[in-house]
Amino acid sequence: MKWMFRTRSLWIGLTTMFALLSLSVVMLSGCGKGEAMKKDPAGAAAVTNIDHSHGGWWCVEHGVPEEECAQCDKSLVAKFKEAGDWCEEHDRPESQCFICSPARVDKFVARYEAKTGHKPPKPEE
Repeated sequence: MKWMFRTRSLWIGLTTMFALLSLSVVMLSGCGKGEAMKKDPAGAAAVTNIDHSHGGWWCVEHGVPEEECAQCDKSLVAKFKEAGDWCEEHDRPESQCFICSPARVDKFVARYEAKTGHKPPKPEE
């Protein structure tokens, strides 16, 4: 009869040990988000300490410095039109019309990178 108690105790001990081992493996492995963020340069580049609100330095919505964004600050429209820098078709400064010429965004990307050391977020419009 003693062997039955020893066998049952051994079985319970092994089962408990297996359960604890499995639980520790699951807890230590995590969800893997840390590794995904390290390998995803686009996700890492979007993280900066620059204020992206409309009161900040960069207009995330339009992809230009906030103080030059004529789409947000309509008081700038006259200045751009007087300088002959206006895209009538898209109602924005020609120098900021990434629709007519997607290569124009490179100038603003370079300015953002020079200031922050990171790639800027993609313009929403």
